Amino acid sequence: MELDDKLKAELIATARSLKGSERRIFMARTVKMLGPGGQRLAERELGWNRATIRKGMRELESGVICLDGAHLRGRKPLEERLPHLLRDIRDLIETWRRAHPECRNDARAPCMSAEDVRRALIEQKGYSDSILPSLQTIAARMRALGYRPRRSIRYLRRRRDR
Repeated sequence: MELDDKLKAELIATARSLKGSERRIFMARTVKMLGPGGQRLAERELGWNRATIRKGMRELESGVICLDGAHLRGRKPLEERLPHLLRDIRDLIETWRRAHPECRNDARAPCMSAEDVRRALIEQKGYSDSILPSLQTIAARMRALGYRPRRSIRYLRRRRDR
C-alpha cells in the first residue's frame, strides 16, 4: 500500500499530538489498516519505532494498558533532595530580622540577599557548597516563602559599571 504525502503528514501529526498508550494504540490501529507489512511501512514512511508499534499491538489485542514510567524520570525536586532547606532558610532570615530592627516591620522588606542566605547556610547550618542550589534557585525559594531577597552588592556594582 502506498501512502501519499498528505496522508503521511496527517498520520505523523496525529501521532505526535497523542501521548502514552493513546499514541501506541493509534499507531497499532493504523498499522492494522495498512495490512501485512504495515509495521515496516510505518517505520520506513512515517518514522515510527517498530518496538512502540508492537507494544501498541499488544495493548490493542489484550485490552491491558502498559503504564509508562515517565513520572519516574527527570531530576528530583530540591525539597526532596534537601528536605530541611526551606526551614533552614526561614530560620536564617527570621534570626536576621530579629537582629536588625529595620527589617522587623515589613515582612516583605528586602533584608538579606540570596548570596547572604547561601553563605549563612554553609557557615551556620553546615551545608556544603556542592550540595546547595544556585543563587537564582535560593532567591526563588525565598520569594516562595514570602520574602523579597535584597539585591546583592555584586549585582548592584555590575549595574552601576554599565
